[in-house]
Amino acid sequence: MEKTEKNNKRRTQFRKYAQLSGAGIQMGVTIYLASLLGKWLDGYFETGTTTYTLVVTMIGVVISFVSLLAQLKRINKKYDS
Repeated sequence: MEKTEKNNKRRTQFRKYAQLSGAGIQMGVTIYLASLLGKWLDGYFETGTTTYTLVVTMIGVVISFVSLLAQLKRINKKYDS
């Protein structure tokens, strides 16, 4: 019985780590896509500066952090209960 509990604990830890790594990947992709959108906007409006790139990338960073915190809260609630 003890071995089964140990295996279940390992599986739970693996699932938690997999979800956490997925959240990190999602954060990176969100920031990357936001920067691409900003670059496109700079080219479309021919600003000559990186204004849109900086603003949209910062918005992407904020959105990714909010999403990350929500995911962490959900993961901790799921596995700590």
